[in-house]
Amino acid sequence: MVSCDERDRRSLRFIQHPCLIVEVLSPATEGYDSGDKFMHYCCINTLQEYVLINSQRISVECFRLNERGIWELYPHKEEYEIYIKSIDFRCSLSLLYEEVEFLI
Repeated sequence: MVSCDERDRRSLRFIQHPCLIVEVLSPATEGYDSGDKFMHYCCINTLQEYVLINSQRISVECFRLNERGIWELYPHKEEYEIYIKSIDFRCSLSLLYEEVEFLI
């Protein structure tokens, strides 16, 4: 979770105004994380992006709030690079999955 909100700088225990939330999915929680949990997160008015990282294969889904207030999906499966606009961060998918061993 990342916050660029000045109000969170004083917080000692938790962030209340995130601009970015990243989840690493597990098979047990994947449906909840991409469904009901995402719907709850959509109520956070400072949230700009929600990123889901698949733990079983190379796949990253970035949900980004557009100028019209609509969440858009930016899937990353075979692209070389992922871009997280809310924090202006770029990195290769290979770096994100570096030293990850997938179970077959």
